[in-house]
Amino acid sequence: MSFLTDRGNSALAGVTVGKKIARAVKRTRGRRVMREALRRLLPWVKDGVWIVASLRENALDAKADDIYEDVAKSLKRRGLLTKEWKNRGWTVDSKDGGKCV
Repeated sequence: MSFLTDRGNSALAGVTVGKKIARAVKRTRGRRVMREALRRLLPWVKDGVWIVASLRENALDAKADDIYEDVAKSLKRRGLLTKEWKNRGWTVDSKDGGKCV
């Protein structure tokens, strides 16, 4: 994962998977799961942070909640999550902790 900061702008995220990694079906699923994990974490990412995530082949078979936890740990370790984020799980879908999926 790569991170850039740009003051004054909102947080942005992008996902990439190389064509040589696996077949299209696996790559598409991997992109979809990573995009969803980032979507759920983006409200708690500090403003001005741009995230570029690249999936490796061993992550393509991982469960969605495991990818979410790995991304969250990585962002927290680098100090990119706001203080309001308190290890919210995969089932929390909104900033105020309301809707569960």
